Amino acid sequence: MVASRAFTAFASKVAKWAGHPVAFALGAATVVIWAVSGPYFHFSETWQLVINTGTTIVTFLMVFLIQNSQNRDGAAIQAKLDELVRTSAAQNRYIGIESLSEEELDELRQRCETRAQAERLDDAREAADEAEVRAREKAAQAAERVA
Repeated sequence: MVASRAFTAFASKVAKWAGHPVAFALGAATVVIWAVSGPYFHFSETWQLVINTGTTIVTFLMVFLIQNSQNRDGAAIQAKLDELVRTSAAQNRYIGIESLSEEELDELRQRCETRAQAERLDDAREAADEAEVRAREKAAQAAERVA
């Protein structure tokens, strides 16, 4: 548990730092220094190996650190969404759907789209009915003025 919390704190700090402009500037400066040093090292295989090895190691480790941060962010967002669904008029059956298979999610998405289209049609019908009522009222008012 302590190791997990320590790793989480470390991963969060590294992910935050990696997204900072200073980190980008440091990486860009490293590449520029490496490129400028090429003639001094006669563009040797060792010179190439230094940047290849360094970038490979950094990339390899960053993948795990950033994935850890994204996993936690995703879980936190999911928990917040679940709570919003639970406390709103939305349907509670959507809580936990992230564990469904791809096919089940596609089917659920299709049902949601079908329901949304039906609601849009209902809204359009209501708007048309309201417009018709207003038009009749205006016609009646105009007829009263003429009479």
